[in-house]
Amino acid sequence: MVDTPPEGETLQEIAARYGRAETTVRNQWARHPEWPAPIGKRGQAHVFDPTAVDRVVGEHLARPAAELEPRREYTAAEIEAATGISPATIRAEVSKGRWPAPDGRKGRANVWLGSAVLKAVEGRRAYRRGGSAPQG
Repeated sequence: MVDTPPEGETLQEIAARYGRAETTVRNQWARHPEWPAPIGKRGQAHVFDPTAVDRVVGEHLARPAAELEPRREYTAAEIEAATGISPATIRAEVSKGRWPAPDGRKGRANVWLGSAVLKAVEGRRAYRRGGSAPQG
């Protein structure tokens, strides 16, 4: 009698479904304390229940959509309040070219249009090992 492989998804299949790198799923997502236990193996790869994976991703790993007005200007502190991305992270990302340049200044503070912020945070990860707040 041949055992039927369990229905489910490997980490590679989960990564493909979410449009993420397999290393991200394996080294970050699968290490989250709420990540589901494997339901079996397919070859040498662990297989996970897709419903349980979706629950963990939805509750812990997906970045909630920031509620920003596209035409309003936001300071780094206001962006942090809306997205959880700290002003220090924003400064670092600007210097590395991974965040748009400021759209202007409000007093001494740089400001970004909400539309630019929404585009910048669109593909960022939400999971942070030590806490529950989203971080950039």
